[in-house]
Amino acid sequence: MADIKISAADILGAASKAGRRLKDNPAQEEGFKAATDQARVLTYYLTMLVKWNKSMNLVGPQGWEEVFHSLIIDSLHLADFLDSLGLPPNPVSLDLGAGAGLPGIPLRTLWQAGDYHLVEARQKRSIFMRTALRVMKLPRTYVFQGRAEKIPQTNLPADLILSKAFMPWKDLLEFVKPMLAPQGRVVILSNDPAPSEDELKILGHALENSMEYQAGDKMHYLWSLRTV
Repeated sequence: MADIKISAADILGAASKAGRRLKDNPAQEEGFKAATDQARVLTYYLTMLVKWNKSMNLVGPQGWEEVFHSLIIDSLHLADFLDSLGLPPNPVSLDLGAGAGLPGIPLRTLWQAGDYHLVEARQKRSIFMRTALRVMKLPRTYVFQGRAEKIPQTNLPADLILSKAFMPWKDLLEFVKPMLAPQGRVVILSNDPAPSEDELKILGHALENSMEYQAGDKMHYLWSLRTV
């Protein structure tokens, strides 16, 4: 990794430039309370991702700044978004189709509530995530390699299910019904604004909250959906 130079100062500057300044978080129970610590741990992940990407094609962007502004920024805004939802104190979270650990691994440097399960069927991506987690020492963050419908019952029900392009959102709502706690949320990371209330109501859901933000040269959106 010596040929890839990323510092905590680089990360702090990139976050500020992207409109999501890293900040100290004394409420964190385990480590990474200072913004500089969050930035330092993110450098580990970005360095690994850029290096492994050269041979494994984990993500489309190649340079660390492009990865940060188009992908990592999702995780930073997601941390704020999840704090606004009033989740249980120790939620069980499932990140479906976690791929190379986006948004989940960067998210866990800032948001460490409960148990977080990165669910990914592909072996190489699962190996990458496990390696990153060992280096970053993220608390209560786990990789499940396998199909989402095979998640062990011991990890269910989930208080929070996250999806970034795992499957079309209408199919997703039906798919996760057996996995979701009665008051659980489905949070979708999307390139499109949230659906209308009428469209959601037909499917037995309501929009709890939404957020939009700039990611590179595009707008990204977060939706939180609850059953009704």
